[in-house]
Formats: sequence, C-alpha cells, structure tokens
Amino acid sequence: MTGPRALISGASIAGLTTAYWLGRAGWDVEVVERSAVFRDGGQNIDIRGAAREVLAEMGLDEPVRRRSTTEQGTAVLDARGRAVARFPVEDPDGLTAELEILRGDLARIILDALPAGVQVRYDDQITGVRDQDSHVEVTFQRGATADYELLVIAEGVRSRTRDLVFGSAVTRRELGLNMAYGTIPRTGDDDRWWRWYSASGGRQITLRPDNAGTTRATLAFTTRGQNLAELPLDQARDALGEVFGDAGWQAQRVVDGFKGSDDVYMDYLTQIMMPSWAKGRVCVTGDAAWCVTPLGGGGTSLAMIGGYVLAAYLSREHHGAALELYERWMRPLIDDAQKLPPGTPRLFYPASAAGVGVLRTVARIGSLGVLRKLTSRLSHVAQTGQALPAIASTRPGSAR
Repeated sequence: MTGPRALISGASIAGLTTAYWLGRAGWDVEVVERSAVFRDGGQNIDIRGAAREVLAEMGLDEPVRRRSTTEQGTAVLDARGRAVARFPVEDPDGLTAELEILRGDLARIILDALPAGVQVRYDDQITGVRDQDSHVEVTFQRGATADYELLVIAEGVRSRTRDLVFGSAVTRRELGLNMAYGTIPRTGDDDRWWRWYSASGGRQITLRPDNAGTTRATLAFTTRGQNLAELPLDQARDALGEVFGDAGWQAQRVVDGFKGSDDVYMDYLTQIMMPSWAKGRVCVTGDAAWCVTPLGGGGTSLAMIGGYVLAAYLSREHHGAALELYERWMRPLIDDAQKLPPGTPRLFYPASAAGVGVLRTVARIGSLGVLRKLTSRLSHVAQTGQALPAIASTRPGSAR
C-alpha cells in the first residue's frame, strides 16, 4: 500500500460510501466502527437524485434493485384505516422512490463491494484527535495510536468524535419530534404500501413492507421537551404505550410489537448545522455534518453523494483545497434539504382532530389526476444541476 492514509469513523452508509470511493481513488483506507459487529437491520431508505448516478458509477444499481422492499406506493389513511389518498410509484423520486431498500441491505451491498485493501475494524472508537499539520494523530479506545493524512468523521447525528474536534462550532436545531423505528411481525392485513395514519395530539403511525417477511413501523409524536432518545430503551417503550394508548388504528399492535423486537431505535429529530465541515486534516460528512432528518428527506442520498464528492476532490487536489471544493459543491444541496416549510413539524403532525381532517383532505386532493405528479415533487431532494466531479485516478485492479 503506497497511497495516502485515511481513517473513516463510522461504518454505515456515509462511511462505507466514502471508503469505497477513497479506495477507488488510490487511498489506503481504514474504517473504524464502535459496534461489535456489522449492523444489520434498520428501516426503509431510498436513493434519490444525484445519488442514483453515484450508485450506477459504483455498479451497484442492480444489486440494490434485487434487494428492493417491494413497496408499491404511499397511502394516507382515515380514522378507520381506509386509504383516502394513494401515491403509486410512478416517479423515480416520488413519495415512494423507485429505489427503496432496507438500510442494512444497502450498507451490506456497499461493504461487500469495497475495493481490496480497505480495512474495516469493529468494536473500537476514537478517544483522541491531535492535528499535527502534516498528519492527524488518532488515539483509539483500545489503546492504539496511529497517524493518518485525513480523518473523516461519518458517525451520525450524535457523533462524539465530531463534538470532540469541532466543539461549539456544532449547532443543533431540535425539531420537537420523537420518532421510534422498529421491526414487527407481519400480519395478513399488511400489504405492499407505505401506510400513513395520523391521530390528534401530533401523533403518526406508519407501516411499511420489507423483503424479509416482516413489517417496518414508526411511531412519531410532537413534544415539548420529552426526548425518548435520552431514556433507557425499556422506559422509552413504556412511554410510547402511554402516548399512543388512544391513538386508534394499529397503534397497540405497533406498541406491543416494539416491546418484543430487538430492532428498535428512538430518535429525537435534530438538524446539525456547522459553519465549516473541515478543520485541518479532519472533516465530517453525512449526518454528522448536516443531518437533515426525515422531515428534510434524502439523508441516505446526501450521504452517498457526499462520500463521492469528497473522494473526487481528494483524488485531484491537495487536502485543503479538496475540502473547500467538497463543501462548496455540497452546500447548496444541504441548504435546500434543511429548509423546512414554516410550521414544521406541527404542520404535518396536527394537534387537533380538525387539523388531522384537513391534512387528510389535502392529501386526497393532492392525489388526484395531474395534482398527484405535483405532490410527488415535494419529495424531490438531492437533486442538482451541478455535474458530479470526476475521480482523477483509480487504484489498479480496484474498479468494478
């Protein structure tokens, strides 16, 4: 191995995509992940906009299609669980995108495609970072210390290493919305549609199909200061039972399903904003840099685009210039995704029964005829008029 050395912290979509492209660009890449093993599981995600071009350049579009969740579209339900609006898949970037896949499946596909020589190490994490101008010195929890030309932090919205390096430069915009994700048993009533049900009190339940014989569910509710992500998981599950006790439809099924599931994740939706994504020989990407939350949409796509763009500029420029160009290219996409409509999230999570009725009426009208295509455009994210920068060189034998 003779290329410059990069360490990537985080082995999910952002980290693995960055590792893939830096490996293709001739870097010697190491990935460190604090989980003891590769993290399977997770919810339905999608690949939109310029990320579809990145996926095609990786040669992975067909493997992704083969692992499709088989979702046929999005349906908005009434109080009895009947669909009042349907948005079938007819737009690659519609409410249900053309490329829908489980998070764990996409991560596994990228992991298996990493160029030879890219190393992934589990059950360790960064505890210290010292920028030495010519390199960055990294200390690990297991006691080792190593030098790298570049450290890429791709750990997620609550990144500890980002906070260690950037400190007060990180701004968090909490949106006042708890969202619980989980996998529950499939029943005969489940279909191939993403079903959205809203209840008064700012509550929402969704059920989505997967390709594993189970159902992916979410429980979301607006709140004034109650952060379920800070609670032990059992306490958070109990809190969901209290919040959704009278929500109707299949609320009790989901609450009970979460209690017996080992694939449950609590999130308190928070956008991350930073004046710069680089400091010396350290940079951030993905949710650690710009979390847009599910309300902004396109998080997976932006992670994939960011990993590609970062590697492309690092293949052509000195690291300082490369990081500036990476940020200049990505900023317009991130700024666009982080701009939420006024009143969000309460606009989409009404407190009153009357507000829920209005939301359903708007969805029904938006699903009719030509309006359906206009409504679907609301989910168009990760799109840009900029051409993707080219990777200048690849390691011999690493291209697919």
